[in-house]
Amino acid sequence: MKKIMLIGYGAMAQEVIAHLPQGISIGWIVARAGHHPSILAQFNQQTEPLLSPADCRERPDLVLECASQQAVAQFAAMVLQRGWTLAVISTGALADAQLEQHLITLRQQTGGRLRLLAGAVAGMDGLASAREGGLEQVVYQSRKSPASWRGSHAEKLVNLAQVSEARVFFHGSAREAARLFPANANVAATIALAGIGMDETEVQLMVDPATTRNTHRLYARGRFGEMQLELSGFPLGTNPKTSTLAALSAVQACRQLLEE
Repeated sequence: MKKIMLIGYGAMAQEVIAHLPQGISIGWIVARAGHHPSILAQFNQQTEPLLSPADCRERPDLVLECASQQAVAQFAAMVLQRGWTLAVISTGALADAQLEQHLITLRQQTGGRLRLLAGAVAGMDGLASAREGGLEQVVYQSRKSPASWRGSHAEKLVNLAQVSEARVFFHGSAREAARLFPANANVAATIALAGIGMDETEVQLMVDPATTRNTHRLYARGRFGEMQLELSGFPLGTNPKTSTLAALSAVQACRQLLEE
């Protein structure tokens, strides 16, 4: 039996819990104190709620972040300092170049592992392969419903209540997108990290009142040729900002653990 630690207890974490593969148990969940009674009740006292990974007295087989960019900034370093393996879904946290370099240095010093999960997009293996031969352009477009953008910086750029047709409200770099839209633009960061980098990756963010899906379009060109990919996924019913596939990529990380 492999024993993992979850960071987060929100909608994505609940999706992971619901689809946890056999052979995987959740030994610890890092969450706010207010969630601790619910964690103890949900897991029949068999899972230990923590305020920080540093409070764990054992060694998890995997630490799985399913929370936020803020959680990565707060906890990733202490996980890697212990030489543990950390799988990150909120890759947009690495738009902070200082944090990214700090985690790389810790990984080298301690032997800890940092895995960046594909999240809500596919084709990252092909994009990384294309990078080896030289990428010239990478463009990512995200199209989501008004509900998916509510509560974000998008509200300062477009009237979500009155938008009547699909429109681009942000055009910039992956680094800018990840910083301005921490709950919506992790895919932009994932693509940038697999491809030509945070500052060179072009990002377009769209609101579409006619859609109920989260659609991700990727275009890349270089010495290898051209790549065009479109993925239209359903958002989580409990959190329209998050794609179901992103949660399932975290489940897949658990399944891969069984094969190691």
